[in-house]
Amino acid sequence: MRSRPFDIPFNVSYLTGNEVWYAADALDSALLTGDGPFTRRAAQLLSPLVGGGHCLLTTSCTHALEMAALLLEIQPGDEVIMPSFTFVSTANAFVLRGAVPVFVDCREDTLNIDEQLIEEAITERTRAVVVVHYGGVACEMDAILAIAEDYGLPVIEDNAHGLGGTYKNRPLGSFGIMATQSFHGTKNIQCGEGGALVVNDTSLLERAEILRGKGTDRNKYFRGEVDKYSWVDLGSSYLPSDINAAILTAQLEAFDDIQRKRHRVWEVYMASLTRWADQRGVSLSPHLPDRQHPAHLFFLLMPTHAEQKGLLTHLADYGILATFHYVPLDSSPFGSRVGRRAPSGCDVTASISERVVRLPLYAGLSERSTARVTDAVQSFGGPRK
Repeated sequence: MRSRPFDIPFNVSYLTGNEVWYAADALDSALLTGDGPFTRRAAQLLSPLVGGGHCLLTTSCTHALEMAALLLEIQPGDEVIMPSFTFVSTANAFVLRGAVPVFVDCREDTLNIDEQLIEEAITERTRAVVVVHYGGVACEMDAILAIAEDYGLPVIEDNAHGLGGTYKNRPLGSFGIMATQSFHGTKNIQCGEGGALVVNDTSLLERAEILRGKGTDRNKYFRGEVDKYSWVDLGSSYLPSDINAAILTAQLEAFDDIQRKRHRVWEVYMASLTRWADQRGVSLSPHLPDRQHPAHLFFLLMPTHAEQKGLLTHLADYGILATFHYVPLDSSPFGSRVGRRAPSGCDVTASISERVVRLPLYAGLSERSTARVTDAVQSFGGPRK
């Protein structure tokens, strides 16, 4: 067990310098609750990055997913198709409504849901398809949307990784009737804890505002559309403080600069490790010609579980914290209880989970540290006997 801190951590939340000033402005204004000036400004900055949809800031991506489940009126026994290789929030949001998550296997190249396995997972109880753009590399959206249209199913994008990514020159977050964003401290753009619901179907917008406003129509009241607000629907407290929005505003204003710095690290990894990976039978994060990734993460897909464990230990010995990623939801203690696998199973997901290694990647990672990581990876000789 390692007791001393790592010289190169896996993630460091990047700050632009304006966060403290904007937070101070919010404090000075005494407008600390949500839907203040910074909330509105952050939503305005976010909208063009996701294709122009109406953006409602939330306290987390988890809460945005919960709002999506409420807006779809998911009922007990309904089924929702999603990848097994994702974070628990993707499933929890629908399980909270009594739904059964149906776990579909992933592709070995992108680690995204395998679009060719979605149709066989559809039953008469299927109510939605949720896609996750792993690492911000787009799913096969043309095929997925075509299947969904054939069966009359809405598509939700869990775009926690994908801000700034595109598919055929169209921003991720613009394909589903709704999309969710994460501004957790591990994301490219962050405010510690935060998220957003992107509403692309305008017929859902009025109710989305009500759900986010604790089930009241007070947004209408503040716009002068009603003379008082009251309890009109389900809802909860999904609205973040304007202080969080102030921090997020500073981040979104620096979006291009943050992305440039992250892409620099990603490109060094790719250039430095491609030959080593080819020699070792290791697959690297994909870069496909018809889609742009946002440099959210860089992974190595090792040939075996032993080599995954060996590389993680090897990098730790060099003071570098690299990590595995998701434990498959279909075989997790709770997921196996409340969900079911699609007919083809999730064998690829199980294999990937035991082989993937994610390298440190953040905007503040220096050139020297990036080189230390690549040198350490290339010095890996294999698992210890």
